[in-house]
Amino acid sequence: MNDATPKQTIERMDIEEILHAIPHRYPFLMIDRVVDVTPDECATGIKNVSINESYFQGHFPRRHVMPGVLIIESMAQTAAVLVVATLGPAMAGKLVYFMSVDTCRFRRPVVPGDQLFIHVTKKQRRQNVWKFTARAAVEGETVADATYAAMILEDT
Repeated sequence: MNDATPKQTIERMDIEEILHAIPHRYPFLMIDRVVDVTPDECATGIKNVSINESYFQGHFPRRHVMPGVLIIESMAQTAAVLVVATLGPAMAGKLVYFMSVDTCRFRRPVVPGDQLFIHVTKKQRRQNVWKFTARAAVEGETVADATYAAMILEDT
């Protein structure tokens, strides 16, 4: 896409479209919906945090808290959807691997009943390596933010 081509915003991707775009499946699918995707720029994923999540059995039995690494994973999955929206349908189902998490900060726990909004912005792209910043929020309050890099793995 060049700068002269207008970017087509995708207003909403439901779970079926997400399942087509990325290879993740239950119990490791960490986003339920994606909204406001602007290819080559940004996307917002939504995770409805339910007490039925398997990780709440052990994290923690007396005070249920969504593991921070899974918040980061929800950021990565939202970014993977953005990559597919940017590169087109031929990239659907490709693996997008973490390369690094450069910065990450958790500001408050995410608990059952929360709706996590994950806003991801592409910062840079060099060939198949992408850099992103992400902010996760509940009711407008930031719960985590991160800067990370990912790489698309071509089929071998």
